[in-house]
Amino acid sequence: MNKLKRVLLVLLGLITLVVFAAFIFLNSLTPTYEGEKEMDAISDTVQVYFDSYGIPHIYAANEEDAMRALGYVHAQDRLWQMELLRRAGSGRLSEIFGEITLETDKFFLSLGIDDHNEEALANLDSNHPSVVLANAYLDGINQFIEDGPTPIEFYLTGLEKQKFVLKDVYNAVAYMGFTFNKGARDIVNTNLLKVLDSSYTNELFANDPSKEIKIPVYRDSSIVELEAIQRRIASALDNLPIPEIYGSNSWVLAPEKTATGKVLFENDPHIAQAQPSVWYEAHLVTPNYEKYGYYLAGVPFPLLSHDRKMVHGFTMLANDDTNFYYEEQHPNDTTLYRFKDEWRKFEYVNKTIQVKDVGAVDFQYRKTHHGPIVNANHANRTRVEGERLVSMYWLFTQFENKLVQGLYGINHASDMQEFSKFLPNIHAPGLNVMYGDAAGNIAWWGTAKLYQMPDSTSTKFILDGANGDDEPVAYLSFEHNPKSINPPASYVYSANNQPDSTAGMYVPGYFANSSRRAGRIIDLMEAKKEGWTIDDMKRMVNDITLRTATDRIAGFLKDMEIEGLSTEQLAYLDVLKAWDGSFDLKSVGGLFFEKMGQNLHRNIFADEFSSKEEYLSYTVQLKLRKVFDNPESIWWDDVTTKEIKENRTQIVTRSFKDTWEQLTKELGGDHTNWTWDKAHYLEHDHPMGRVASLKKYFTVGPFPSSGTSGTLNNQGFRTMADGRYKVSSIPSTRRIVDFSDIENSISILPTGQSGNPLSKHYKDQAEMYVNGEFRKMMMNEEEIKSTSPHLLIFSPKK
Repeated sequence: MNKLKRVLLVLLGLITLVVFAAFIFLNSLTPTYEGEKEMDAISDTVQVYFDSYGIPHIYAANEEDAMRALGYVHAQDRLWQMELLRRAGSGRLSEIFGEITLETDKFFLSLGIDDHNEEALANLDSNHPSVVLANAYLDGINQFIEDGPTPIEFYLTGLEKQKFVLKDVYNAVAYMGFTFNKGARDIVNTNLLKVLDSSYTNELFANDPSKEIKIPVYRDSSIVELEAIQRRIASALDNLPIPEIYGSNSWVLAPEKTATGKVLFENDPHIAQAQPSVWYEAHLVTPNYEKYGYYLAGVPFPLLSHDRKMVHGFTMLANDDTNFYYEEQHPNDTTLYRFKDEWRKFEYVNKTIQVKDVGAVDFQYRKTHHGPIVNANHANRTRVEGERLVSMYWLFTQFENKLVQGLYGINHASDMQEFSKFLPNIHAPGLNVMYGDAAGNIAWWGTAKLYQMPDSTSTKFILDGANGDDEPVAYLSFEHNPKSINPPASYVYSANNQPDSTAGMYVPGYFANSSRRAGRIIDLMEAKKEGWTIDDMKRMVNDITLRTATDRIAGFLKDMEIEGLSTEQLAYLDVLKAWDGSFDLKSVGGLFFEKMGQNLHRNIFADEFSSKEEYLSYTVQLKLRKVFDNPESIWWDDVTTKEIKENRTQIVTRSFKDTWEQLTKELGGDHTNWTWDKAHYLEHDHPMGRVASLKKYFTVGPFPSSGTSGTLNNQGFRTMADGRYKVSSIPSTRRIVDFSDIENSISILPTGQSGNPLSKHYKDQAEMYVNGEFRKMMMNEEEIKSTSPHLLIFSPKK
């Protein structure tokens, strides 16, 4: 017995040592928020105060020193995120994730981002301030790589840390630019024309921009092959371990509209939910420069920022900056394609992709003058008989990449006029740039390289690449881009909706439904003509009323056949009539509305397709609003019932009953329990959380979530196998800047400042975010230094 006790004591001691060693090891991987470190190349001491949310406030003698410190602290919180972002655009994710991301890497390699940026870097002036400061930022990242702790994700994947170079910055920016792109819908549209008769598609593609709610412009002075392309692009994006851009809101109020007589500014870019948060906040202060900014991982200049004089933000313009072309291959020589009256040589590009657990995979793709071939672009792939080649023209790679210089410029401008001079550098992706300043100016610019096409040529479908008739006829100078500066309405806004006409045309694109977010912004602005406060802005950014919901419900009920409904169902109709369109957690109408909308969509559209999978592949273009208000639409008839021609009343009634049955099955027969919180939830997914055993350590949530797709608090979702709604896109920050009290402007991140799961700032804002709360964006030096719990000092290396 004594021997057994001794053995047990020894085992207990060993276990204690292992646990203690593990604790020490894990603790060593946490970010360093205090103490003193020597840093290469800085000329003077840099003080970094971390506030109670882990946001660094960097005080330096000059901007280069500040940027080196920024690079270091950004890396210690977000190195893994930086690693993923630089690899995505250059096609190097498979080194980490293996074959699951191989097609993704092939797709991004064929876009030519890496090669295009190589050319841009060759023409850079190494003495330009944007380059000098970017390299200082990279110095800071690389010093952390050299002497800082290795983030746990590198241990789990076995990945070796590698130094960052300037091309990584350009590739990260280019990747994010592509995620703004919605041009792949051209392929969906073209395929629909092949699948359906024109009597169906005419209604879907009828489009009159003049009938949309538009952003006002104001100036003072073959089926199989197409489905394969569609699937390839969708699959490439689905497997990305980093988020895509979806849309955004912003509104800026002039002094005439506010209670204080000073500009109020709001911006909430909508991005796929993810962990860590997309943005890293940092506040830089030198004797000649101050900026509070929101940074992408590995990018030295903030995309969103403000100081004491001006503020700017972005939303997605949603212009069509990608075109697809059918290419005509020579019948006897596969190295040639036709353009007009000549046969041109394909350009062949060979790449090698390193794939974890596989090794080197050779990859070849072909290019025309339009761009890469997006089908038949796999090495050694056999071409399907009769398959037509399709190339992709992306504006980003057609012009020099000056986006980094543009970001530097707008973050160093001294006034609105100087700010606007740098905007032409942002040629792609298309952005709505929102602006306000302490002098009382407000503005909106649509930045993009806009172009004119031949009359009657629609860029919403695959174009003819051989005859030369579908080429852009002119590229517009920036002065023709849509904009609004200090308009009479005393506010500017964007909700990814169609801008008003400019240069004699409407900007082509895939714009958001203007009757939802855009209409709601206008309603609220017009309802309160003046006297706006920061509290009004807080309520508005958290608004969860779907503007179109009550009218749509009224349309449902007007067309329903009530004969045959049960007593409970008839009573529930009164509940729906009384519902105000709000998607709060205890909403009793929201869940039924969304479920019935899905069932109605299926009952209208699915019967025209050969399978459920085919129907689902086109849902992005099958717009319920295009059909619902037309009782004579051909879509109302269910073609599977040969002896009956259904009408709107029958399909709406069927959808109501389907929804009743569905919710009864999922949540029980008591309809008072059919509340929004039972189905709609937000969970912040980390790439490592895809491994089931790691999910609880990396993924944040789930949380019941208010709002829905199309509310100002935009909470787009996808339907899961259990019928619940998992939020897929969210406001990536909610940010309000008040020039009457700039030091008390407010913001929030979806989870936290740090991407390190061992940091206390990994998820310390998550509950605040779902509750619609805010925290201060601190700028007062005395307050920062007296209240910040941590101080990290960088001193010159001796």
